[in-house]
Amino acid sequence: MGFGMRGHDLCSKRSFEGFCQAVKELGVTDVQLAFKKSITDIKFDPGMYSPGLGNYLKRTLDKYGVHVAVLGCYINPTNPIESKRQAEVNKFIEHLKYARAIGADMVGTETGRFDPNLKLNPATYTEAGYQLLLKSMREIVSAAEKLGVIVGVEGVATHTLYSPEMMLRFLRDIDSPNVEVILDPVNLLNGENYKDQDKIINRAFELYSEKISVIHMKDFKLEDGEVKFEHVGDGLLNYEPVLTNLKTKKPYITMLLECSTPERYHSDCEYLQKIYDSIETE
Repeated sequence: MGFGMRGHDLCSKRSFEGFCQAVKELGVTDVQLAFKKSITDIKFDPGMYSPGLGNYLKRTLDKYGVHVAVLGCYINPTNPIESKRQAEVNKFIEHLKYARAIGADMVGTETGRFDPNLKLNPATYTEAGYQLLLKSMREIVSAAEKLGVIVGVEGVATHTLYSPEMMLRFLRDIDSPNVEVILDPVNLLNGENYKDQDKIINRAFELYSEKISVIHMKDFKLEDGEVKFEHVGDGLLNYEPVLTNLKTKKPYITMLLECSTPERYHSDCEYLQKIYDSIETE
């Protein structure tokens, strides 16, 4: 596996060059970068993109040996307010241009909730919510195909694509080589299904392993019946099903650590690598 980290876990917000320097100093090569969570000296407002800006970002990343595995643009593509939904779609399409310029592997998003404020809403799981997601993603994917950029889609138990089966339906409906999956095992779990975590993880790999291109890794605990995120190795996640599937089906995949810190990053990687190395495959 190739390890990496979210940029906003790695260091506080700072200049773009300062960010790249901090990544290099920690010995990280692959990052998930969300511009507005990490960068202070450049405004990434709608319409700010230009090839010149893209070239500056690329030169700076190359200078420090930093690769953007995922350019984070976590929008709500199922916002029921049409003007806001369209603004989210436009924002994502502009990020596709940044991704092409800097050589990012993909632009990533979760699939949102059928709520203007992204709050929990039962309507998220309805056919109307799903069709709104398709409407947004078809526009996004059309742009991605023209630009030659990959869209990374992440399932979450409380979002529109809440299960491996819903992700498979989406992949079939969208039917594009420019759509791949960011798999976060913990994000597929909730207070009701967490005891079935092995089954859920194996099911995701069974249904669409060929589409899984990046792994997010963290841990979880249960608090008042709800899943709460934890540092790697400090919770209830069974790592063997994830790592066994990766070892047999996705060699050299990039694993991005979440809920890590600069102080923990290298030991977290060692913890996961030790489990990975212990797994025997035929």
